[in-house]
Amino acid sequence: MATMVKPLATTLRVLEWDDLPASVRTISDKFDPRADGVLMLHQAQVAALQESIIAIPKGRRTGITFGTMLNKTLVAAARKSAGGDNVFYIGDTKEKGLEAIGYCAKFARVIAQAQGQGVSGVEEFLFEDQTEDGRTRHITAYRIRFASGFQVCALSSRPANIRGLQGHVVIDEAAFHPDVQGVLDAAAALLIWGGKITVISSHNGKNNPFAQFCRDIEAGRYGTDATVVTVTFDDAVGNGLYERVCYMQGSQPTDDGKKAWYAKIRNGYGVRKAAMREELDAIPRDGNGVCLPGIWIEQAQVLPPEFVLRLALDDDFVHKPLAERDSWAADWIFRNLDPALKRLAPTLRHVFSQDYARHRDFSSFGVLSIGMGLRRQLRLAIDMHKVPARQQMQIIWHAIDRMPNRCGGAMDATGSGETTAEYTADRYGHSHVHQIKLNRGWYGTWMPKLVQAFGDGVIDIPADPDIAGDLRAIEEVDGIAMVSKLRRDDVKDPDLMRHGDSAVMLVLGWFASLNMSAAIAYESATERPRGFDNIGEGDQDVDELGFPEPQAAW
Repeated sequence: MATMVKPLATTLRVLEWDDLPASVRTISDKFDPRADGVLMLHQAQVAALQESIIAIPKGRRTGITFGTMLNKTLVAAARKSAGGDNVFYIGDTKEKGLEAIGYCAKFARVIAQAQGQGVSGVEEFLFEDQTEDGRTRHITAYRIRFASGFQVCALSSRPANIRGLQGHVVIDEAAFHPDVQGVLDAAAALLIWGGKITVISSHNGKNNPFAQFCRDIEAGRYGTDATVVTVTFDDAVGNGLYERVCYMQGSQPTDDGKKAWYAKIRNGYGVRKAAMREELDAIPRDGNGVCLPGIWIEQAQVLPPEFVLRLALDDDFVHKPLAERDSWAADWIFRNLDPALKRLAPTLRHVFSQDYARHRDFSSFGVLSIGMGLRRQLRLAIDMHKVPARQQMQIIWHAIDRMPNRCGGAMDATGSGETTAEYTADRYGHSHVHQIKLNRGWYGTWMPKLVQAFGDGVIDIPADPDIAGDLRAIEEVDGIAMVSKLRRDDVKDPDLMRHGDSAVMLVLGWFASLNMSAAIAYESATERPRGFDNIGEGDQDVDELGFPEPQAAW
């Protein structure tokens, strides 16, 4: 038997079409929710999610509620044997509830006709709610009842006894509810009876419980049956939002019109850039301006400084013959890198990352191990200064080849780093090596996760002053935590100046650890000449490093 909501009394009234919001009334009578192309790509992807706990940080007006309620209408219309269940929508305002139930009413007409079922209109009734102290109150609610025995119910305000609801619960604009944490805690109890929770919201600051809820899911604290899917305004634009707007307005979309429309929306925020990124790009604002407190860095420095290797060359090195450069680097690998690689735990999973630099900055390569409780440790870091690209690949490929249980990596593919990242992806697989274009949007998504890792104490780094200094270079730039490209002008030797190189390497490593591929084991083979893999041995088109012959490609 289906569990039904018990109203205080009979239906107060059946809402007329004119009672519904304009956003619902403007939906065409010819709208068919079963037709292909009804949902934009991001809406369809969200509707297809099957996890028990789903968090969706979103940009405003991206259509996520529309797509979600279409899916939930199908849930309520289905019989129990087909996965049917009650659906409860909890918005932050009465108007949101009326809009959501209006969407379902439009969908239900077509769905019920297709299934030969009956379906009620939108009913307004009083929902009996009981507070924690035992008092009873009545709140206005809306519902649609299906022949399946289930219903979609939109509550006009947060019920105190949400724990008593059973079924699928959609919490909309969760970050703006009066008691955000209370809603999230109560909804978790629904899982006991096989319910599902979908939490949708724009961000309302990084200290808001909704933002923390998303971070906890990403950190694995809710297990594997939970996921976070971020949908930005740009995602929606890329999937046809402007064209949908034109269709609804009865106008013809054009390229110039799209550019003007996009600019108008962005420019509408004026100087409030942090607000724009929060509301459109789903990047929560930082309420205190502090990125990475020094005490968090110090508490993470529990690994020995010997885990950091450094190689600095002079400008003349690149003019040496290739064979001499290769041989010199092979000797450095034998004397310095091989002993460090032997310290990597053979039973742990590992990922790698690199922030590439060739001249002024340090090229920073790192290997993170993933241990118990998904704890990350920077077990190897290599700082390279003025090291030619060929020797950088010689070094990092040697390390990558010998990483135990390698689960992929992430590399800076911005500017001059693009070639090294692409060659590495060619060698190990483009699904194994993430080539990252470092930009504000990417930093806005991933740098807060690294900062949170230090705050939660789930990352360990070597006790190295340069790494600590790089981490302190993470700063807020118009509301986004990132490593600024600005350099100081008062440094005596600009050639030896750092600007957060290993901090970028670490955030890339954190990304890689959350986007791992299947582990690839390393098995030691017969000893080969120092630092060489003899890839392509006997092949006249490649040299002993596996590169194309120098005269052909270098």
